[in-house]
Amino acid sequence: MQLKSVEDITTAHRHIFLSPHFDDVVYSCGGTLGVQVSVGLRPLVITVFGGAPENTKLSSFALDVHRHMGFSQDVQAAIQTRRQEDAAAMEMLGVDYLWLDYADAIYRGTPAYYTQESQLIGGEVNAGDRWIDEELAGTLVALGKRLPDAVWYAPLAIGRHVDHQIVCSAADRLAEMGAKVNLYEDFPYVTRQSNALAERLEEFGSILEPGLVEMSEMLQLRQEAAAKYASQTASNFGDEKSMLKAMASYTHGIRPVETVHLERYWTAR
Repeated sequence: MQLKSVEDITTAHRHIFLSPHFDDVVYSCGGTLGVQVSVGLRPLVITVFGGAPENTKLSSFALDVHRHMGFSQDVQAAIQTRRQEDAAAMEMLGVDYLWLDYADAIYRGTPAYYTQESQLIGGEVNAGDRWIDEELAGTLVALGKRLPDAVWYAPLAIGRHVDHQIVCSAADRLAEMGAKVNLYEDFPYVTRQSNALAERLEEFGSILEPGLVEMSEMLQLRQEAAAKYASQTASNFGDEKSMLKAMASYTHGIRPVETVHLERYWTAR
């Protein structure tokens, strides 16, 4: 079910997943969502950068990103397609979902804040985006006070995509107030460098410890839900077959035991 605002979030939502973009939580945590729904829980996925900005003049970099996703320069149409993909994935998984109105990084700034991939992924968050971090953190802390028993899931920000950094930083304020926050391994960024996970954990100063969710029976569901994000498949994986293989390989490789597939989360000691 789609929620319309944060006011619709209730104590029934004991597990709340923060997704920077429409696909991130399904790519990284789809098996966990499947497990939770299968035992009668009602997880909620909040997509932070789900807004559809109007009158946006795209940079040449943003235009190139659009082309790789199969979109024209029409931002509204692109976001509408991405929302349709997300709704299809959420409905397949049977989870509640909410889209916040913050704009994706490629649409922010006049002139654009991020004009090349090295600024978007692996770069620093532009000073003009600090208000998003602060406002989002305020929203999350208020929710955390209203829902003290909720377990939160946020990106570890492996690969340092600026939007993932913002959500991770905002979620840190939840952890500071004592909320249970599990940081998930950003897929597929975690697969792109052999030491990407270790480097990110080192940035936290070795304060995080792992927890595992066994989701072997939900692997196919995660893969099928991920395939709903058709506009993202080519840019992230090349093709759908490669995506399915990558998901199976990574979730098996966390602990290489026959037929076992896992999702791993990191929590402060």
